[in-house]
Amino acid sequence: MRAKLKALDRQVMVITGASSGIGLVTARAAARRGARLVLAARNEQVLKDLCDEIRAKGGEAIHVVADVGREEDVRRIADAAIRRYGGFDTWVNGAAVSIYGDVEDVTIEDQRRLFDTNYWGVVYGSRIAADHLRERGGAIVNIGSVLSDRAIPVQGIYSASKSAVKAFTVALRMELERDGAPVSVTLIKPSAIDTPYMRHAKNYLPVAPKNPPPIYAPDLVADAILHAAEHPVRDIVVGGGGRLISTLGMLFPRLTDKVMERTMTYLQQTDEPSAPREENNLYEPREDGHERSRYADQHVFERSVYTRARLHPVAASLVALGVGAAAAAVLRGRATRG
Repeated sequence: MRAKLKALDRQVMVITGASSGIGLVTARAAARRGARLVLAARNEQVLKDLCDEIRAKGGEAIHVVADVGREEDVRRIADAAIRRYGGFDTWVNGAAVSIYGDVEDVTIEDQRRLFDTNYWGVVYGSRIAADHLRERGGAIVNIGSVLSDRAIPVQGIYSASKSAVKAFTVALRMELERDGAPVSVTLIKPSAIDTPYMRHAKNYLPVAPKNPPPIYAPDLVADAILHAAEHPVRDIVVGGGGRLISTLGMLFPRLTDKVMERTMTYLQQTDEPSAPREENNLYEPREDGHERSRYADQHVFERSVYTRARLHPVAASLVALGVGAAAAAVLRGRATRG
């Protein structure tokens, strides 16, 4: 049975990782579109402030303080949605943490903790959401990464967690489709995105980290998430740069290895000294409430022609046909004059 998804203004949406970055941008965008929200993260004060902001603008939102690496916390999110709204229609697994450092340098303890959030948080959320949505119908939206298609040096542990998320999401989708469940399962794969991701990451590098270019605005990811909440779609890559990296890695894996070995470590380092290693949100929430990073020297693409075409293929095809017709007319005119 194909999932029949509601318009956003008729939906209850759960968003984990709602206290910063992509989750925060998505929460605000969903509220503007009329969705009723259940917002989860570890930072209680930021969640309270965000819910107050949404309500002040006429929206509806509640919050749940939760660490998605603990299954009992994730279950409390679902329970809160059911108590307040009678259930939910879309569940967005957006919580994530990161680590910068070579895989041999990062402690096993830190690697396990990253997987608790990035992988097990998605597993817990998806299983709980799927159980609820099998009868109700709706959407599960998992936030992966283009690094699930093509791992890079220095972020190897993060890449590995997102590869696991990708495999889990594909398997879950097939099993739900096999059973005829009216549940859409979408994997969103962002390119490098301008969020506080770097400030929150645990850093083993000698200098402050940064995202490798090209870098895109978090609003583009929010647009993709909200599109998936209303339209059953398998996956969406956000940013043409990420799509290119994925394609090159698939077609020319050894060449891509060599290029990344020479460039990727440098491209992920700033000239700023590293903050103390304990200043991160791997284990505990720290500074939250921001949509963007503080690195003003990096260009951020506010639009992506590739992603817009992916979300609106009919419009993109019409534009392409129009451009082609115009070009043909120009060529015919030149041929006539000639």
